[in-house]
Amino acid sequence: MLNKVPEITLYFWIIKVLCTTVGETAADFLNTSFNLGLTGTSLVMGGLLLVVLFFQFRARKYIPGLYWLAVVLISIVGTLITDNLIDNFGISLTTTTAVFAVVLAIVFAVWHKVEGTLSIHSITTTRREAFYWLAILFTFALGTAAGDLIAEKLSVGYPLSALLFAGAIAITAFAHFKLKLNAVVSFWIAYILTRPLGASLGDWLSQDADAGGLGLGTVITSIIFLVAILVIVGYLIITKKDAPRTETLG
Repeated sequence: MLNKVPEITLYFWIIKVLCTTVGETAADFLNTSFNLGLTGTSLVMGGLLLVVLFFQFRARKYIPGLYWLAVVLISIVGTLITDNLIDNFGISLTTTTAVFAVVLAIVFAVWHKVEGTLSIHSITTTRREAFYWLAILFTFALGTAAGDLIAEKLSVGYPLSALLFAGAIAITAFAHFKLKLNAVVSFWIAYILTRPLGASLGDWLSQDADAGGLGLGTVITSIIFLVAILVIVGYLIITKKDAPRTETLG
């Protein structure tokens, strides 16, 4: 099948940050608004994610709307996984951050051992796509834990946390473009860092002022970012500016 992941452009990173922000705010909104409880919300959203991933795996090429819907849902589910471990099982942010970092490293190690590459330009088999989405899930879970750890437990605050993660992404970009850091390594570092960046932005916009936020609420914040995602994805569907290129190096 054709490569199932979009070309990495500025549009990709903008939508990725928007998705991560929605993942943070939508998870909070769903958990508090429908009286399902954290576990019930997690089961419902997990079921929706499985349905979307079913169609994503059946597709033989990159479909922008389907792909980004999967990213939005996996962002929400990744957030809920972390929230469950913290709120329902009492596991600390420090522990969850460390555990998810180790699990993600194991996923990358096994993926590279089996496939010989972590390049997102080579997602052309079902097995590689399975590794890809598993890695994505744990980047979101890790990013949620790390973002909350720095912003809340370490009392850095949401705006400063967002600036810290944005600065780390800028350093990664500099290392790639100026210091020739490997493209695959650069991509995954930036991908991991965009999760806590988006989470910090989401919390900053949605949380009440006494919690360090701007008080927009989870509903308004989620709607703003979902509309932005729909507009950009619609533009990409029409223009095909993010059509994936063919991998030449395996």
